[in-house]
Amino acid sequence: MIKPIRNEKDYQLALNRAESLMDAKPGSKEFDELEVLATLINDYEAKHYPIDTPDPIEAIKFRMEQEGLIQNDLVACFGSKSRVSEVLNRKRRLTLDMIRNLHKQLNIPLENLVGEYKLWR
Repeated sequence: MIKPIRNEKDYQLALNRAESLMDAKPGSKEFDELEVLATLINDYEAKHYPIDTPDPIEAIKFRMEQEGLIQNDLVACFGSKSRVSEVLNRKRRLTLDMIRNLHKQLNIPLENLVGEYKLWR
């Protein structure tokens, strides 16, 4: 029986049940149950285990790592090699043009690029 997830015990029970249904065939009652459980689990996790958005510099570095990019690969987004270095080393803030370029060229979500971050001087 499916019921709301109100606490950690309910959460663990839902996870265990979802795991037991992972091989369910689409269209079956078990698959429908798995879909409902997944929705309940996602909702509980979003409320109780939120994931903080990385600061803009960490978001850029993460995308660089994902794509196997080096600083020279970002020159088109920043305008010059020295600007790339200054921004990634937290000596200079991102400009609106840099944010737009990073979003467009590297598909980094805007919300990850506009957050506050500390400069190291």
